[in-house]
Amino acid sequence: MKRILFSIALTAMVIPAVAQQVQSAREYERRATEMFHRVWTLYRVPQHGLFSEYYPQQHQDSLTYMQDGNVQSKEVSYLWPLSGVVSSAINMMRLPSQKAAYRSYVDTVMAAMYQYRDTTRTPAGYQAYPAKFEKVDRYYDDNGLVAIDYAEAYENTGNPVYLSTAKEVFAFIMSGWSDVLGGGVTWLEGHGDQKPACSNGMATLAALKLYKATKEPYYLQQGIRYYEWMNKHLRDSAGLYANDIKTANVIVNPVYYTYNSGSMLEAAVMLYEFTRQQNYLRDARKTAVSAYHYFGKPQEGMRSEFCDLPWFATVLFRGYSALYAIDKDPIYLKAIIARVDHAWDNRDRYGLLNHNWSEGRDEAGKPKWLLDESCIAELYARMARLNIK
Repeated sequence: MKRILFSIALTAMVIPAVAQQVQSAREYERRATEMFHRVWTLYRVPQHGLFSEYYPQQHQDSLTYMQDGNVQSKEVSYLWPLSGVVSSAINMMRLPSQKAAYRSYVDTVMAAMYQYRDTTRTPAGYQAYPAKFEKVDRYYDDNGLVAIDYAEAYENTGNPVYLSTAKEVFAFIMSGWSDVLGGGVTWLEGHGDQKPACSNGMATLAALKLYKATKEPYYLQQGIRYYEWMNKHLRDSAGLYANDIKTANVIVNPVYYTYNSGSMLEAAVMLYEFTRQQNYLRDARKTAVSAYHYFGKPQEGMRSEFCDLPWFATVLFRGYSALYAIDKDPIYLKAIIARVDHAWDNRDRYGLLNHNWSEGRDEAGKPKWLLDESCIAELYARMARLNIK
């Protein structure tokens, strides 16, 4: 993707008033419920209490999101896709009158996540594949997601075990902090070639979620440290966040994904809520507008209208949801949900959505990735709670 630079001030930018049709809160809750249970029906591997990476699962799918490049899918999913199931359960539990109905799902999927906990290395942390099967790498961005999930599970359930586990995971993340490039963590434990937005953005949010849960100043301090590091090294003049910075030559990789800006948008809103400092709200608004203009329109080498990896766009949606609570401007949320609604109307014969939200119906019913599908329930549950007209 091309690096984006705006030549005009953001205050002069005007977002076009796009008329996006939205469904009722009741309809979005219905869709969230339907999709949530479809994922649990199709992807669940009950003998292990875990989930499969794909459906239909053929064990012939190459996974490209690990350090080792192409890895074939295995008996159960890797940790990252499972986090999407956790987030969906947590958001289903937040629906009005659904807390009791989905408490067991949250507890069940948190137990599934616990299977990835590795204590053979110090400090304890979560590896990419369940520890009972084999010993594999531990990624700092994965652990950021795990810490966020545990903190939010604690917020939903009040279970102190979830809070203590979130703290344990954050301690693992902090063990990776180094003075190289002035701080931050790398992508993968034991590899120091880059410091990416995914690891440090999720660490920022993990710290802030823990501060929200505990009000312990330490976590706010760490959240601000990560936030400031991200802004210094990876935030561009438009307010978007580049993918990573290389440690050897201190060169920023000018590639942009929705989730990197999304995590920092949510973090900026949280910091504003905690401190009431206007600079954080200004940061949030600038990132929000820039992400809308960059990811919401056609760009060279990328799909248009928020058709990024579905879970990536979901993270941006989280950031926009946080800002909506303050500004009450639904345009960003409507733009993303319009693409999801298009994908919903083009589900395959299994009731699953395309990886690319802009495509037509998949008549072949080719295998669909767990992370692409689990995030749909979260998106619709969030829309149901927001009840945007």
